[in-house]
Amino acid sequence: MELLDVTKHKMEKAVEKLDENLKTIRTGVANASLLEHVHFEYYGSETPINQVASIKVVEGRQLMIKPYDRSTLKDIERAIATSDTGLVPQSDGEVIRLNVPALTEERRKQLSKEADKMGEEAKIAVRNVRREANDAIKKDKELTEDDAKRMQEKVQKLTDEFAKKIEKEVSEKEKEIMKV
Repeated sequence: MELLDVTKHKMEKAVEKLDENLKTIRTGVANASLLEHVHFEYYGSETPINQVASIKVVEGRQLMIKPYDRSTLKDIERAIATSDTGLVPQSDGEVIRLNVPALTEERRKQLSKEADKMGEEAKIAVRNVRREANDAIKKDKELTEDDAKRMQEKVQKLTDEFAKKIEKEVSEKEKEIMKV
């Protein structure tokens, strides 16, 4: 049974990674997770913005970033401007404001395709875990043929279960993106 637990854990990791990736897709609503993958150099190491500043949602469509150390303001502003978020930082010397514009129909479709692609990558990761588990089952000489068959069926059941979870999460994200 240990193999099934390891397999399930690895599949859960693939779904968690998908969740993290889907959070970075902008849906036209301000959300602090939009900046999770934006890093800048802080005392010689790449640091995420949320570790050196407070990020608040203001009025639903605006993010306000207040650095704990004001000397990092320009670096944070530059990191956001050069990131792939598509957001334009506006600084007043104290805080940085990011207006999150409403998405165009074309951009919504593009983001929806991106979510689909992330879902496919997660499914591929899950299928790779299935392949690894099946290879381990085949190599296990202590298992009888019937036991090996049962284990492979259980691994397939897990794979189907996680594929459905992935499809559900991607479809929910697509609905969120397409909602005007």
